[in-house]
Amino acid sequence: MEEKKESESTPSIWRNGRFRRMFAAHTAASFGDWFDAIAIQVLVAYRWEADPMLIALIPVVMALPGLLLGSIAGTLADRVHKARLMIGCDAAIALLTLAILAVPGPAWLLPLLGLRAAAGVFQMPSQQGLTRTVVASGDLFQATSLNGLVNQASKVAGPLLGAMTLVVMSPQACIILNALLRLCSGLVLWPLRGIGPVLDNVDQHATTAVLQGTQDSPSKAEADGAVNRKEHVGSSHFFSQWREGWAFLWRSRMLINTLVFGLFGMIAILMIDYQFPTLLRVLAPGNESLLGWLVSAIGAGAVVCMLVLNRLNRISAGWGLGGGCVLIGGAIAALGWSQPGVGLPVLLMFGAMLGVGNGLYIITQNYILQAGTPPDMVGRVFGIQSTVTGAIMIVSPLIGGAMIRLTGPGTTFVWIGVTIGALGLVGLMLQSFIWRESPADFNNSAVKNADPAQ
Repeated sequence: MEEKKESESTPSIWRNGRFRRMFAAHTAASFGDWFDAIAIQVLVAYRWEADPMLIALIPVVMALPGLLLGSIAGTLADRVHKARLMIGCDAAIALLTLAILAVPGPAWLLPLLGLRAAAGVFQMPSQQGLTRTVVASGDLFQATSLNGLVNQASKVAGPLLGAMTLVVMSPQACIILNALLRLCSGLVLWPLRGIGPVLDNVDQHATTAVLQGTQDSPSKAEADGAVNRKEHVGSSHFFSQWREGWAFLWRSRMLINTLVFGLFGMIAILMIDYQFPTLLRVLAPGNESLLGWLVSAIGAGAVVCMLVLNRLNRISAGWGLGGGCVLIGGAIAALGWSQPGVGLPVLLMFGAMLGVGNGLYIITQNYILQAGTPPDMVGRVFGIQSTVTGAIMIVSPLIGGAMIRLTGPGTTFVWIGVTIGALGLVGLMLQSFIWRESPADFNNSAVKNADPAQ
């Protein structure tokens, strides 16, 4: 009965003990990742003085596991104990992070980053699926906003603390801290390891009630049906469930259009996502801490945006996705137009603008995908998203690195920013057409209640 209570909507989501544990674990992992990311970028761009094409290979090797394993990971997350899978991923990431300390140069760093990214591929759909399992539909938008808030808050504190650590210590100290925080994440999730793969709360309640002989039990036929459905899931072929995930997406106009719109935006964004150190080396040579300040400003803008969204408890698809792209594109183009010697306040303003757009985009996309997907499909849908993102990350960063070699970082940032901004304007002007509900969406109460196209 405790599980049933925690799955119901509550006056405050913080009364859900399972969500509190997930939130704490996610916070530890996110902060560790940003310590690590800043340290690795400083190590490669400033200490090893790698050229843009070598820097471009970092996101490529980190994306390859998502391309190869994304859908498999999503399907697996729907079939196994999600918390156990997340704990195993945390342990693997911690060990691989510590192994980075022994690498002598980029050639050895890249394979380790690829292996570590593979563990992360299995963790992401598990986290999304576990959130959908332990959080009631009425609290889902708030849970999504809070998880996104952690991601962006870690962009504020993580890079700043990382930059302070780099002043007195080495990048290796930040890497060790990430490994320790990953271990903490796994320990916090440990009490949730008993939550198993379920079809839905009705099936859970029906089976548990009959086995326990409670007076408010559903009928024996309902319980038998729940057990039979669970046995059917257990005996289904792995490939069949993977195919069902794709079939579900194609039937939902809202979900497939959200993924396609995001695909075009990500193609452009990922061309320069890891090239900010390349641009900053031109704007402020030798100032290693500037990267931390800029990333922190991006995170601060996203945090403010997500706090506002959390109070509103809703956002339209057009303004969230389209408006987010307009702000992201404008900020990237403005950074590209900047000249050497530009003041820190100006750069931080552009970073905060980029963060607001990023917050709008991420929260809106994740909420639409979660709210429009049944609990037993969430892992597969986010696994497919991971596969699509992995595919474009194989090509986009290399194209961005080649463009920077040919035209320079400033010009590349301007063109990519203008492209993303134009995509956002299309989303704003055509939002009633792009995110119009299909019959499959209309029959889904979560999507209908979310009403993301109005």
